[in-house]
Amino acid sequence: MAKKAAKPSAGKLQTSGVFDLECLARSIETAHQELAQQASRAVNVSLTVRNWVIGHYIAEYELNGADRAIYGDKLLDRLADRLRELGVGTCEKRQLYQYLRFYHTYPEIVRTVSALFRTPLLIGEIVESSAAREKVRSLSAQSSQQLLEQLSYSQFELLVAIDSDAKRAFYETECIRGGWSVRELKRQINSLLYERSELSVDKQKLRATTATEAETAPPRLVIRDPYVFEFLGLKPQEVMRESNLEDELLNKLQEFLMELGHR
Repeated sequence: MAKKAAKPSAGKLQTSGVFDLECLARSIETAHQELAQQASRAVNVSLTVRNWVIGHYIAEYELNGADRAIYGDKLLDRLADRLRELGVGTCEKRQLYQYLRFYHTYPEIVRTVSALFRTPLLIGEIVESSAAREKVRSLSAQSSQQLLEQLSYSQFELLVAIDSDAKRAFYETECIRGGWSVRELKRQINSLLYERSELSVDKQKLRATTATEAETAPPRLVIRDPYVFEFLGLKPQEVMRESNLEDELLNKLQEFLMELGHR
């Protein structure tokens, strides 16, 4: 009985030997998935850096703003109102406060910021402080680039709320290692994983058990983050139906990436 021809590996387009319709379809699928993930990462990094830069601008204004004394503790209220008038999304008072905390908690992200900006910054020169260098050396197991590429801004918000640097670094590492979703990171923080790990006599077993039970998030799902919707200019009515959600996201991602290419 004649042997069947070996099926080509999925995603590897061959120009010689066995090259059939299934191989063609799988190759296109692989290219689609990989490029969609790249688009998702690009949007996530840009959104996260935007929020960090907003925090930086506010911190600079609090120190050097010519009219800062006029607004006092009403600064964020007035700023949120003005940004709303200008059409800048996700900049309500509470969010502006979060961006300021984010900036102060992750000063090392400055290492990535300058590479993304192609136009002069209006408020102050963003430079790496000695505090940022010390923080990276003493605590973080990941570079700022790794943090930006592998954590969503919603995950950063959960991490910023942690008051211990060592505890925060622990959850950064575990979240990245496990590919946790936002919901899973929140669940692990609430279940006191860090404290349980500190007390555990068999940390490897606890880590293995956690990995088995943890909810992970495929990279493309980052673009379903509510922050991303508004960052890309999607209106609530555009994302109500699951049937048109992906089409709207892909259209906005295409516009976003084309704009990046022209910078």
